[in-house]
Amino acid sequence: MEPRRFFLSRLAGLPLLAMAAADGVQAQVQGQAHKPLKIMMKSAWGSDDPTKAAFPFSHGLALAEAGHEVQIFLLGEAVVLMRKVVAEAVTPVGWPKVSETLDKLAARHIPIYACGACSRARGVTEPDLSNYGAKYGNPAIFVSLVEWADKVITE
Repeated sequence: MEPRRFFLSRLAGLPLLAMAAADGVQAQVQGQAHKPLKIMMKSAWGSDDPTKAAFPFSHGLALAEAGHEVQIFLLGEAVVLMRKVVAEAVTPVGWPKVSETLDKLAARHIPIYACGACSRARGVTEPDLSNYGAKYGNPAIFVSLVEWADKVITE
């Protein structure tokens, strides 16, 4: 067999090996109990990039559903996502509207903080925040969330 064909025949089998390895890792992960993590997510992505704007919410929801504790801090343009009309208009590629994910986060009582100064500068009000159980945040709250997430869980 010529070298090029030999190389290509070996290359063609790689996806199958990768799938088998992934299945093995998945089975190993499912068989082990994991230690819950404390995760603080921060985002400044707003409605101008719907997919990036959805990241902290969709990833936060997935992490919470996997049994981890999650808190979210929004600043900059991300705070406008707390307006229901904006959240309903933002649809990331391949995922549901941001408002749907925010509703699920609120139902799970996932704490969401929106930078107070950023919110006031963009006209985001307390009634906007209350749509999703969110609160105004500030630098001290941000620091406390980082410290909370950094603590080793000893339970």
